Amino acid sequence: MYATKTETIKLYYNRLGTGEPLVLIHGLGEVKEGWFKQYELADEYDLIIPDLRGHGENNLTEGISIKNFAKDVLDLMDELGIESAHILGLSMGGTVAQEIYRQAPARCRSLILVSTFHFAPRIIGLWFLHFKMLRSKVFTPQQLSEMTVRACLFSWEEETLKQFRKYYRPNPEGYDKSMRECFKVDNRELLPKIKVPTLIIGGQFDTITPVWIQLLMHQSIPNSKLVIFKNSGHVTKMEVAEKFNQTIRSFINKQKTVKI
Repeated sequence: MYATKTETIKLYYNRLGTGEPLVLIHGLGEVKEGWFKQYELADEYDLIIPDLRGHGENNLTEGISIKNFAKDVLDLMDELGIESAHILGLSMGGTVAQEIYRQAPARCRSLILVSTFHFAPRIIGLWFLHFKMLRSKVFTPQQLSEMTVRACLFSWEEETLKQFRKYYRPNPEGYDKSMRECFKVDNRELLPKIKVPTLIIGGQFDTITPVWIQLLMHQSIPNSKLVIFKNSGHVTKMEVAEKFNQTIRSFINKQKTVKI
């Protein structure tokens, strides 16, 4: 694990491998180590894997917003001397990837948007927050966390559950603030303007961000590619890691071929 300080924040991140830079952005409540099954990509790419504010080693919960998450990643790229990179984001991390493109499109070699979304209707956000408040009165934090773990996965095999529990470690304050920011996302006008190669990945049985959301994003982003993995839920990077990694390699390497 590495740490670097920008003008506004201390950033914690993992970095391994060599090659074209690939930034991996985790989802809500996760930590940077949750990408452990993607470490094998370090044989071909320079992996930069940060903890977002309010997640993992990064205990700062002030200024949490999708906009600031994106700025933090761009600041980290500045500190590491990385002019541009492939940007891969899972779930909330996918909204951060979209925001990075909004703020600095020239710094995105490509976008890889995994089990994510581009718009959260206000009424759904209000309903979900109310539902969450009611659940918190009935269940313990441990029970609520276990419900989320199981909702994210298609397979409930003990080894899969154990792996995801290990890297799903929500900071209560950071989680709550981040979740509320997710319900402010509205990239409906941004998606048609995306001009870099874009890969959209979904899981067949994803109950968090269902396949139809990935299809809508695919239809909105010109020349994007859509891949839906069978027998997987929200966390395809873990449940179908081999296919996931092969798909990432194929997509990025195709961009190299196109450049030549």
